[in-house]
Amino acid sequence: MKALRLIRELPPFLPLALPSLPLASLARPSLPLPPFCRRLLPGGLTDLSAALLKATALEVAILAGHLLLYPSGITQERRLPAAPPPDPETTPRLPAPSRPPVVLLHGFIDNRSVFVLLRRSLARHGGQRVESLNYSPLTCDIRTAAALLGRHIEEICERTGSARVDVVGHSLGGLIARYYVQRLGGDRRVRTLVTLGTPHAGTRVARLADAHPIVRQMRPGSEVIEELAAPAPGCRTHFVSFWSDLDHVMDPPEAARLDHPDLSARNIRVTGIGHLALPVHPAVASGIRQALDLAHRIGADATAHTDDVTVA
Repeated sequence: MKALRLIRELPPFLPLALPSLPLASLARPSLPLPPFCRRLLPGGLTDLSAALLKATALEVAILAGHLLLYPSGITQERRLPAAPPPDPETTPRLPAPSRPPVVLLHGFIDNRSVFVLLRRSLARHGGQRVESLNYSPLTCDIRTAAALLGRHIEEICERTGSARVDVVGHSLGGLIARYYVQRLGGDRRVRTLVTLGTPHAGTRVARLADAHPIVRQMRPGSEVIEELAAPAPGCRTHFVSFWSDLDHVMDPPEAARLDHPDLSARNIRVTGIGHLALPVHPAVASGIRQALDLAHRIGADATAHTDDVTVA
């Protein structure tokens, strides 16, 4: 009962970020199951309900921790100024870093603090340079956010001397990065785009949040979703999409799969965790590292394919 009272007192935007919370009703079988629970549990309560409750408890714990960290990520990340160009007559030419920088892009009503654990994992693995970007929660257009991302990536490439970057985007962040790649020529800069719980096919999110213009752009059939479904011949970016069967921000969960005939994409199915856990779960972090390692070994010009791999 305390958990239910806590849920009712949460701010109104949190059902978008934490849609697994209605699963608390499973603790009271006399109550009717929500529609998505009936879809997952057509025969009533089964052993799967334990997994759902476990995932919900994890989401609540992650939310509590993230609310504590949120203030630390409000400001943009401090970046070192670009080093002056070396004198070619006195300085030996060194090879460019073999691994491109990794750019992390958060989801709706969030900031870079969501990537604290993932950033540490990536930085420790292979010594990759990792940078987190913030965009304003007042941003009302995915296209505008994608253009801003493009300017940030150009600045990062100029500052680091790297021709390309890898991008990891959570939720809306993945959709913004995909728009940049497909519609704004970003495939020349982005080698690999990893998305975590991103509504590639659009999602029917909470109605209260639907008042926000950028949320409406994430609904199935929106102009942005239709633009991304259009042909994209010759796209040079390789996509890796992590989607979870317990991610109820995605309606249906398969909406986070990337299925496009012109894109080189791999879909990785995650089990047992919800939307908020995707950027913090160690198994997902391991999968992201493996995806970037694979891109480093064979390049991003692999043949298009999709498959499902359970990582959690």
